Amino acid sequence: MRNRRGQIVDGWLLIDKPLEKTSAFIVNKVKYAFDARKVGHSGTLDPLATGLLPIAFGKATKTIPYILDKKKAYHFTLTFGESRTTDDAEGEVLEQSDVRPSDDEINHALEAFQGEILQVPPIFSAIKVDGKRSYDLARQGEVPELKKRPARIDSFRMIERLDRDRAKFEVISGKGVYMRSLARDLAVACKSVGYISELRRLKVGPFDVTDAFLLDKIVGNDNKGEASLDLILPVETALDDIPALALTSDEATELSFGRVLERDQVADRVSQYLDIPDGVVRVVDGKRFVGLCRLDSEWLRPIRIF
Repeated sequence: MRNRRGQIVDGWLLIDKPLEKTSAFIVNKVKYAFDARKVGHSGTLDPLATGLLPIAFGKATKTIPYILDKKKAYHFTLTFGESRTTDDAEGEVLEQSDVRPSDDEINHALEAFQGEILQVPPIFSAIKVDGKRSYDLARQGEVPELKKRPARIDSFRMIERLDRDRAKFEVISGKGVYMRSLARDLAVACKSVGYISELRRLKVGPFDVTDAFLLDKIVGNDNKGEASLDLILPVETALDDIPALALTSDEATELSFGRVLERDQVADRVSQYLDIPDGVVRVVDGKRFVGLCRLDSEWLRPIRIF
């Protein structure tokens, strides 16, 4: 279906973002390639980062908040001996150090970066300070004061010592963790300074970079609306790790009108979900994805119906 605003496209496209391209640039490119009406992405990657960028089309944009809350996996290279204004290779040198930690010193320092931690975001970030983006203030020569923020690190380990100056790490983290801050703070914990010289995102929730397409495959012919819809994954792919609750067609219709169902009405199908902390389930009618609902002690309530 097309009109002058573009065609209706619903689902997910996985892009392996190239170096030196912004996430907004990628979104605009694929929007043009599919002539799509509504497009967004789940989690910005810096221009100097590569890897997995899930692109949401149409109804899939409603599931972006659920993807943002999922675990993410990264590889990054930390270069010791210099701190940078941006905490990555793009920035200007702030400070230098002759200290190069040993592998044992790095692994010992890593112990403090596991589980729930507090981190100060990079000043070149989108966080707002008095209504202004921190990176805008930094570009104007100001040094915004950013507060420590909670962050969850599920795993942070060194996977390779490349040379005296550089080490490669793997991070599995929760929502809102800044890799540049991790690299900067780890270097300081090793009594040195450092910055991220390479960063690659490998996973976002159920999505994996091994399933992602290079941008050239999508927009290589540069013709509007000519990209293949066969590349689009179903909307519910983003929610595959949420338990599915089967409904009848009549029950699905009730929920689609915004009505709630009594828990007793579906009691024979919900016992397995009693231990879900937030009570969120993915409701289906046969093979048809209906939406997301929350189970409480009395009701099955619609959260987002598709």
